[in-house]
Amino acid sequence: MLKAVLEATIGSKSKRDLKDYLPALRNINKLEHWALLLADEDFSKETEKLKIELKSGNSLESILERAFTLSREAARRRLKERPYDVQIIAGLALHKGKIIEMKTGEGKTLSSVQAAYLNSLTGNGVIIVTVNDYLAERDSNWMKPVFDLLGVSVGVVLSNMDYELRKAQYAKDITYVTNNELGFDYLRDNMRYDLNEKSLRKFNYCIIDEIDSILIDEARTPLIISGPTEGSTSAYLEVNSLVSFLKECAKDPKTGDYPLEIDDLDGDYTVDEKAKRISFTAKGLNNLEQLLVSKGIISGSMYTDSNFNYVHYMTQALKAHLLFLKDREYIVGDSGVEIVDEFTGRVLTGRRYSDGLHQAIEAKEGVRVANENKTMATITFQNLFRMFDKISGMTGTADTEAKEFHRIYNLDVVVVPTNRLLARIDEDDTIYYTEEFKFNAITDEVYKTYKKGQPVLVGTVSIEKSEILSAMFRNRGIKHEVLNAKNHSREAFIIAEAGAKHAVTIATNMAGRGTDIKLGGNIEHRVRKKIGTNVSLEEFQEAVKNERENYLKDYNEVKSLGGLYVIGSERHESRRIDNQLRGRSGRQGDPGRSRFYVSLEDDLMRLFAGDNLRSLMGKLGMATGEPITHSLLTKSLINAQKRVEDRNFEIRKHLLEYDDVITKQREFIYAQRNSILEDTAIKDRILIALEEYLNFLLEGTKSSVVSNVFLNEVNLIFAYMLDSLGSIENINSFDLKSKLMQIAKANLDEKENLVGKDLFNGFLRYEYLKNIDFKFQEHLANLDSLREAVYLRSYANKNPITEYKEEGFLIFSELIKDVKVSTIRRVLQLKLDGNSSDFKSVKKTKNVNAIHKELSGIVINESKSVSNIQVVRSSPKIGRNEPCYCGSGKKYKNCHGKS
Repeated sequence: MLKAVLEATIGSKSKRDLKDYLPALRNINKLEHWALLLADEDFSKETEKLKIELKSGNSLESILERAFTLSREAARRRLKERPYDVQIIAGLALHKGKIIEMKTGEGKTLSSVQAAYLNSLTGNGVIIVTVNDYLAERDSNWMKPVFDLLGVSVGVVLSNMDYELRKAQYAKDITYVTNNELGFDYLRDNMRYDLNEKSLRKFNYCIIDEIDSILIDEARTPLIISGPTEGSTSAYLEVNSLVSFLKECAKDPKTGDYPLEIDDLDGDYTVDEKAKRISFTAKGLNNLEQLLVSKGIISGSMYTDSNFNYVHYMTQALKAHLLFLKDREYIVGDSGVEIVDEFTGRVLTGRRYSDGLHQAIEAKEGVRVANENKTMATITFQNLFRMFDKISGMTGTADTEAKEFHRIYNLDVVVVPTNRLLARIDEDDTIYYTEEFKFNAITDEVYKTYKKGQPVLVGTVSIEKSEILSAMFRNRGIKHEVLNAKNHSREAFIIAEAGAKHAVTIATNMAGRGTDIKLGGNIEHRVRKKIGTNVSLEEFQEAVKNERENYLKDYNEVKSLGGLYVIGSERHESRRIDNQLRGRSGRQGDPGRSRFYVSLEDDLMRLFAGDNLRSLMGKLGMATGEPITHSLLTKSLINAQKRVEDRNFEIRKHLLEYDDVITKQREFIYAQRNSILEDTAIKDRILIALEEYLNFLLEGTKSSVVSNVFLNEVNLIFAYMLDSLGSIENINSFDLKSKLMQIAKANLDEKENLVGKDLFNGFLRYEYLKNIDFKFQEHLANLDSLREAVYLRSYANKNPITEYKEEGFLIFSELIKDVKVSTIRRVLQLKLDGNSSDFKSVKKTKNVNAIHKELSGIVINESKSVSNIQVVRSSPKIGRNEPCYCGSGKKYKNCHGKS
């Protein structure tokens, strides 16, 4: 077996990685006889022994082999499944912080148990991340008997849980949760007004299932907590009626491109499908202005402050009509417009496009247009998972993205060989001139296979394409199921039957990822259909036992027909997504077959495969409807996918560079919030902040004369409290500062005595946090505007990232000052009448929701911001002993405070 592990793996890097794990594997196999002799009640006792060893100073490595042996035997006893050697190797790699690539059906879920159990023994918690609630709940229930026997607790966090239940689940030794819920819980925790309402503990170790989906596919879409804004939605309805009055610029009929010279553009706007971008021409802007005026939507110039947003509204309306199509990017359901994940084909419930795009789509579809949202907190998955002390991951397809995993996350990919040799036959692509020819060929192939009895899975890239093929199959009398975002509720049923004889399944990319398609069908599902769900566990197990003979007969029959036949109706932008579809077939050494059907009208070929390819293939005779195989076509296909992969990588890298700026600022703000939440003497904090601010106002004062700036600020802060001082203009500035500090302290002491120390401290905490949250939300909006502004400066040969970092730093300096000054003003100016009900110690976060950030390119004509944001320093520095806001971890006086 050990020799097979090495021989089955290609590539020296993988061989070296696997070789490192072989000594531990040998020792684990030798220890197996020890675990076999243990009674069930001994497992939790052994767990306690291992925990004691760790507390006494031993390392995880010193207990690794015993922990893996215990968890392997626990799985054998509770699941009747003994992890194979390759699964043990996978677990070792996960513990070492690697990404493991294991083919479909090789047991990734079970492989994670050993690494999770070992790392849970530290008491710091292990989080296992999945892509949806179904898998989180399924896997936690599936593995719970194993963890129960071992004496470690297991929990699951689901989307419908309140914070108290979430907190209890995160406190377990091992917690299953989706990537979205984990990210939103982190953001929500840092918006809490009560420390006890936080649900998460410190991030320790994380195992990410389907890591490529989470860290690659979803890395372009940051998580956003948003809240409703005030304002009318009528503008979206108004501009929606104008779309038909504007026309796209004419393209060269030979090349399909726009003229290179701007002056040669004939039309109102250009469309960039690759970047999902609309750009107005000068003529188009003039026509838009005339339309808006003639329809009575605006009066006067479109370029005034009150009217210029209509350029943005119109841009989003054109995007909605031309670039975001129903049943491809979104569906219209009972809840209105719902986004469809381009990688999984699933509905992203509760998510909304930002920047008014969702409102534009709602106006287009004639459903209720909701208010726009403002960003309250945001984070990317890259920076979320970077906060863990150690991360690892599992997937069936990671090797094609190995370079990105290493460059962005410093994670290496270990390709784990299959337990049995792969028997699937992957055929060459069949290429057609038009989509119509291609769909006809797919229908013919499926009909022939269906009549034979071999199960077929047809993968599509959109709901629209799946419904076209479904109609063609119905016309040919092919009985089939369709799995897409419109009928996802039947996913478990459809996937359970997808491997049965005569089964034909059309599926978007969701294709039951995370669930194996078993030849002959799913035995447990078959039993449930026969006996129902209202039976005892013993009755169910007995029925499964009785059904096994019939199931094995069907399994062997489907196996003899060639196993599951996977047909790809189109190449995806990413080779990895194509490999995921292929991976539905050929599990655990079963036979299988896969083939992709491609046409020159497919989006990938049309947008990325080159301008002259279509005319060349027409000359080769493809226009007749006959398929063709040609080296140039194959090369173009591969190059097109690589081009898209490179482009998407640049988008992710670009996003990360911008988010790194926000990350350091976010970490500083959240650290300040936590400090305030824990502070039992916030009155002292406010007095220190006041003294620092007064010192700042006095900086550079050479005489004892009070400056007008100082007087103005003092009057704003102290208001009615200055009567006792008389004419403050005649007081020495440094004496005045001392008197002002005395007045402030007396003011706060009086209020504290009136309502009580605890209640007053709670009020001060609430005011401080409220100001932090409000100012930080404004800051995020300013950074969005700044990002658009610095993009425009690239035309002046300036580096947008550098400009963003420098100006973002200055804006953040203003934020720190504004928070302190606004809090000081509020708490000093507040007059009390003894009614303590005015004070609140807790403010719950409400009216927030998650949205899907649409990361299309920024276009000069649709920018809502000015091209240059001026920041004038008029604020004090951060307190000298506070952490520096650059994220260095040093005190401010030892970092940026030096200057």
